[in-house]
Amino acid sequence: MPVTQITSRANPRVRQLRAAIAGNARLSGGLIAIEGEHLLEEAIRSGLRLKTIFVSDRRGAPEWVPSDVERIGLSEEVFASAVDTQSPRGIAALLAPPVWRMEDAYPPNAHGGKPPLLLLAAGLQDPGNLGTLIRSAEAFGATGVLTTEGTVTEWNQKVLRASAGSVFRVPVVRATVDDLRALQARGVRLLAAVSADTGGRNGSRLVIAANADLRGACVLMVGNEGAGLDETYLQLADARITIPMPGRIESLNAAVAGSLLLYEAARQRGAAEAGKKKGHDEPV
Repeated sequence: MPVTQITSRANPRVRQLRAAIAGNARLSGGLIAIEGEHLLEEAIRSGLRLKTIFVSDRRGAPEWVPSDVERIGLSEEVFASAVDTQSPRGIAALLAPPVWRMEDAYPPNAHGGKPPLLLLAAGLQDPGNLGTLIRSAEAFGATGVLTTEGTVTEWNQKVLRASAGSVFRVPVVRATVDDLRALQARGVRLLAAVSADTGGRNGSRLVIAANADLRGACVLMVGNEGAGLDETYLQLADARITIPMPGRIESLNAAVAGSLLLYEAARQRGAAEAGKKKGHDEPV
């Protein structure tokens, strides 16, 4: 497809790209923007279809971009005015984001296979944290990531970059308290991640993550970077779990804590699977 050259910052297509970068779904026509070759490659590898590709005049479109994708060439100045990175990569694209439902994160026939593992990001505001958690969720075999009101959108540019493409494949679903209660009714345990000095308040039982049974269907709930989990989620939880820290700090970064819990769940599930193959019921 031939390249359409644009030199004006006020061009409607440039405004559409700028709106998508800023997360304005109304002005972008419901499309999201991704920047850089890596994310474009990951989107294509994930089965998503690019609608438009923008390239600066210092580079051309890569050969691996499908031939039917609209191509728009921008001057370096115009390209830099539309994206939010300090060192523009010279290539960006518009695409329709995947739309996930709770059934994608927790399939109806989930009990017939491996027990679902979900992560709840409750009120996370740092896009780097959410992107890292989505990446860790894919790495450790989680079936989905749930987010609550107040959590940054997964299509934020920093979230996209931190996820390194995992956001295109891991179902990210907005969840309410009623949704969590519905999961509980299906036998899913809700496990609240807390710090050791706050987790045992009000007589609640605190369990070290390595001693918690994470082999069954469960939701690992991680709270806001500063305030932690809201009391609503703490009261809803079936158990409160913590990561022991011998060092002199009170708490871990939300992305680090969530990633460690996902790893522990994957470790237990891997050990349990190995145990079954060897004829044991318990993890080995």
